Amino acid sequence: MNYIPQVDDYVKWKNHEGWVYFKCDQSISIELGVCDKICNEHGASFHKKNHTLLVCYSFQWDELEYVKNRRNVNPDEYKSQQYRHKDP
Repeated sequence: MNYIPQVDDYVKWKNHEGWVYFKCDQSISIELGVCDKICNEHGASFHKKNHTLLVCYSFQWDELEYVKNRRNVNPDEYKSQQYRHKDP
């Protein structure tokens, strides 16, 4: 059975690993790291973090190794962004 990645899966690919951050029919992005923005040169921003993402195309998905997911986490315990409203 071929693995089909989903958002919020934790995967390993080659010598990288991270959370699936985005998915479309052609590719996924794997979040390798997050860091605080040092400064904001262009005025106020709602985005307080920089995300390092790696693109993995659909023809490479057979190289992915599924590790775990975070979809079943209690919504009161997990919020992806500070001050983000709760999902309906």
